[in-house]
Amino acid sequence: MEVGISGADALTQLTNRVGQVREPLRFGRVVVIGGGCYGSWYVQQLVKASQRGAFSANEIVVVDRNPSCLVAERLAKEGYHDVAVTLVRSTWADYIAEWMLLGSHALRDHAMVPSPLMPHLCFDWLLARAQERWPHREVRVSPLTRAPDMPWERGAPDGRHYVSFATWTCPVNCIEPARCPATRGVRDWSMPPALAAFVSAAPPLCGPVTFHCTHRTYGVGMIDAAAIADADAQVAAWGEQGPFAVLVGTVSHCHGALGVLEVI
Repeated sequence: MEVGISGADALTQLTNRVGQVREPLRFGRVVVIGGGCYGSWYVQQLVKASQRGAFSANEIVVVDRNPSCLVAERLAKEGYHDVAVTLVRSTWADYIAEWMLLGSHALRDHAMVPSPLMPHLCFDWLLARAQERWPHREVRVSPLTRAPDMPWERGAPDGRHYVSFATWTCPVNCIEPARCPATRGVRDWSMPPALAAFVSAAPPLCGPVTFHCTHRTYGVGMIDAAAIADADAQVAAWGEQGPFAVLVGTVSHCHGALGVLEVI
């Protein structure tokens, strides 16, 4: 079974016809991972989108341990006008663990803005949840038994794997449009279906559990929070049936961080 956000791209296609007004994206809470260089830029873009009627959220929460991060400096000096931005001093892992306690239904209009340089946070949360759920079972990160057939792929010493359809350096603010800015050709690739094909050819691997970060507005990519909570429920269901191993990926269309969560 594949767990993911199969319809997430629809959020970027809300204009019905030429000449009609684009409907704004509406969220309850948007959580930005990190308040430094990347996070402060994402907040700035979300504020612009809000001011121009393209986006609205009840709250934008920025998570950073550093009380002097760039977002904190901006909040202390001038704030973000009429946009509700809050800085939470916490580790990213601790915040996600508490946030997910709200449950899938409450998280249905929440989203996470990941940092390009963050660890594989969603995978780490699923791993921690499995360890809590099954304290007497072996829960581990297992290396892939074969490398994915991607233009670029690397295994890490901790068992995780990193993949990309790009063999060139991409700008961190690329929105992965239908026409690739690097090749100037049609982007005929996407990581979620590629992972599904990889798992179908690698039984008895379950999944994939796919956290798909897609462009939503003004250069900002997001992962739907409910998908993270739903993935934990699916992992619990697999575990009740016996030992299993599942491929977990946090991906965009072009790049991905992978890990195999195995429960014996």
